[in-house]
Amino acid sequence: MKISKEVKTGILAVVAIFLFIYGYSFLKGSNIFDSSRTFYVTYQNVEGLETSAPVTINGLTVGKVQAIDFVDEKGDLLVTFTIDKDFQFSKSSIVEIYSSSLIGGKQIAIIPDTESKSIAKSGDTLIGEIEKGMLEAMTGGLKPLEQKVLTTLANLDSLVLNLNDVLDESTRMNLRQSISNLNQSLASFKSSSYTLNSILDSNKDKINSTMSNLEITSENFSKFSDSLAQIETGKMVKDLENISSRFNSILDGLEKGEGSMGKLLKDDKLYKNLEGASRQLEQLLQDMKLNPKRYVHFSMFGKKAKEYNKPEDPNN
Repeated sequence: MKISKEVKTGILAVVAIFLFIYGYSFLKGSNIFDSSRTFYVTYQNVEGLETSAPVTINGLTVGKVQAIDFVDEKGDLLVTFTIDKDFQFSKSSIVEIYSSSLIGGKQIAIIPDTESKSIAKSGDTLIGEIEKGMLEAMTGGLKPLEQKVLTTLANLDSLVLNLNDVLDESTRMNLRQSISNLNQSLASFKSSSYTLNSILDSNKDKINSTMSNLEITSENFSKFSDSLAQIETGKMVKDLENISSRFNSILDGLEKGEGSMGKLLKDDKLYKNLEGASRQLEQLLQDMKLNPKRYVHFSMFGKKAKEYNKPEDPNN
């Protein structure tokens, strides 16, 4: 069967049109034979997101951005992206624009909401968010610190003002005078230190001698302590107890009238005899003093001695 030129021309025209449409779609990043799902999300700012940017779920690329267009006169943007994988996620999932690296471009990440049971279908519009960039995150983290710094600076400014009010001219003069006096005291202390060092240097030999004598004294005291430690204190105490016992025995004997001393202390008769003998001896000595010739008589012619006259008792 022969095919006419018109049929061949028509087939070639259809194929050419199909190839043109397929090539145009391919250059735009779409595939007319692809069965991917299409979703939409709106943003006020896409942060530099471009078409053909990857769409990821948990870091895995599952699709790409197909188009970015304005929605209204406010400037809101509608992002169209497709999902090639069959992974199912809920309609309340978040579509977040994030930076893949410091120098990389922007990408879209789908953060699935596992609690919701409403599965997203092709053509649904999802919730869009923008991840804070590194600089924004750092700036946000520094804002509380900035506030604290500003508060500290304000308090410091108030402190400086109060300090200026306290440190008036008179106070500053007193402070300068105090610092000057302190410098003078330090200079005097330095001079005294030099003088003390000079005294120590000049008397170094004496100090060394004194220390040597002190060391010798300490050694002697140590030897004396050793000697005291070697004394038999028990025997000494025992001897003292024996002496004390004997002395008590003597005192008991005297108290009981034993021995000569005891009888002298306790025997009244002996005491009276001694007292009488003492009186007679005293009278004899008095008579010898008054009449010495009676006791010592010397006569060449035999003169008769005088009669004895009893002397008067001096106690009467």
